[in-house]
Amino acid sequence: MKPSFAVIGCGKVGGTLGMHLAEAGYRPVGFSSRHMTSARQAAEIAGVPDRCFEKAWEASRLADIVFITTPDDVIKEICRTMSENKGFAKNSVVFHCSGALASTELAAAKSGNALSGVMTGSMHPLQSFAAKQTATPGNPFNKIMMAVEGDPAAVETAREIAKDLGAQPFTITTDGKILYHAAAVVASNYLVTLMNLSIKLMAASGVGESEAFDILTPLIKGTLANIENAGIPAALTGPIARGDVGIVEKHVQAIRALSGEMAEYYNLNGFETIKVARAKGTLSEDAAKQLLKILSPE
Repeated sequence: MKPSFAVIGCGKVGGTLGMHLAEAGYRPVGFSSRHMTSARQAAEIAGVPDRCFEKAWEASRLADIVFITTPDDVIKEICRTMSENKGFAKNSVVFHCSGALASTELAAAKSGNALSGVMTGSMHPLQSFAAKQTATPGNPFNKIMMAVEGDPAAVETAREIAKDLGAQPFTITTDGKILYHAAAVVASNYLVTLMNLSIKLMAASGVGESEAFDILTPLIKGTLANIENAGIPAALTGPIARGDVGIVEKHVQAIRALSGEMAEYYNLNGFETIKVARAKGTLSEDAAKQLLKILSPE
């Protein structure tokens, strides 16, 4: 028999998690949220419409596993309040699902009036949740990566949960949690910003913005495939990798005429690209020095 669980914070992540845990055979025993409507909806979707509670500790007292899926800035305080109200069962496991915060945010679960044997951890689905799921057309956890850290026993529990959800777990260090999150931000959020610059430059060349993404998509997919197949830095191509100083200089001049901010962003990325090109071995030291001079602020 699968363990029982409670969800505290029934927003996009908490509601979706509760639904799919129940489908995977875990036993829902309590849902609580700032808005009772959300808790009630999550409980209904999980098949236990009577297991919604106004107070978080009432929802969690009988749970083997507790998920605190509230906004990051209230995780610590909610955990402390739950502990003070004896909201954690003996030998239970308490998780949060924040990408940036470590399991140390849950320290209060082990102290104060909490019963002995409580373990803490974090498990972060490396995926974006645009909205709560209210039906079962697909599993957003299927085949995604799930970062886990915390007490050793909590990590083992998290790995088992991740696999039951269809995700692939991987372990990070507690001290490295914030750097893990920064890496995810660069890969996802900054990619959006980079594409915004690319589309604007494409539009400035005379291509309609509505067409720009479709034009760039094959190049993007090809680059990702090269990274997957050849790794970094072997996947790097283009004028900096070739040491084509003249082309890069023309890029900078043209973009600067269009927008100083765009030029600054292009130059910053160029500095980092020089390092990758040097690691690849295709950029000479002399060409690298010339490129650094071109990409330096005026």
